Amino acid sequence: MEFSADLFLNAIASGILLGGFYVAVALGVTIAFGMLDIVNIAHPAFIILGAFLAYFSADKLGIDPLLATIPLAAIGLVFGRLFYRAYYACFERRGDESLQGLAFFFGILFIVEIGLVLVFGVDYRTVNLAYLGSSVDIGLVSMPWRLIVPFLGGMIMLAAVQLYMSRTYTGRAIAAVAQDAGALRMVGADPIHAKEVAFGIAIATAIVAGVMLIIIQPVEPSAGREFIGRSFAICVLGGMSSLPGTVLASMILGIAETLTSTFVGPSWSPAVSFGLLLLTLAFRPAGILGR
Repeated sequence: MEFSADLFLNAIASGILLGGFYVAVALGVTIAFGMLDIVNIAHPAFIILGAFLAYFSADKLGIDPLLATIPLAAIGLVFGRLFYRAYYACFERRGDESLQGLAFFFGILFIVEIGLVLVFGVDYRTVNLAYLGSSVDIGLVSMPWRLIVPFLGGMIMLAAVQLYMSRTYTGRAIAAVAQDAGALRMVGADPIHAKEVAFGIAIATAIVAGVMLIIIQPVEPSAGREFIGRSFAICVLGGMSSLPGTVLASMILGIAETLTSTFVGPSWSPAVSFGLLLLTLAFRPAGILGR
């Protein structure tokens, strides 16, 4: 495709907005995998679950998905904490969280997907919100509200998690357990409780990311599979447990994907995340902001 300045600028702007959404997608993986060392391969399934819960709230209950975000996130937080208790009792306490835990999350991935198929069917679902049909035009750049809202949602959620991690006792305990759970016990804190809260936050962020996803595009039960590679690639590229690194990696991936889609072709876009992941592992295994 011939180079065009307006296409280039629009691709960059769309990539930044898409990167904000990817922050929401990868934030839970950064917490669960990067901080807690839990390979939650089912994370994208919870994103799709959040998307369908948002669809249900809009289609059946008449509640705007954005208004339903807070109660859905609260449900995800409670569910995530209960989920971690079961995971800990079955795997972590016995030291079986590596291979058996990974198989467990693969099973959860397919259970959630099949459950959504049984309840909602295999058709694509979407929400039609009148105020999301317009765009903001700044010079040559046109930014649709369907991307602006998820961008803002992702950045607000990241800021809230960062504030919680840095300003609360439990949040600091979560950051500490990622480095040395034994040292955390020595100062009287409970690493299991910290992990439980952290995993609850990870699931809550996945539910919110699902709400953002159905604002961007229609979804169907198996759509989460395309986010498995992206979310883990962002986590590794950013530096595993680094929240600022997650933002930077999300922006890089978003811009790289939109530039690829615009000037090379949409079919090449999914390969970008895996390509960036391989390059990171080859030249910077610790990630951009990794220690």
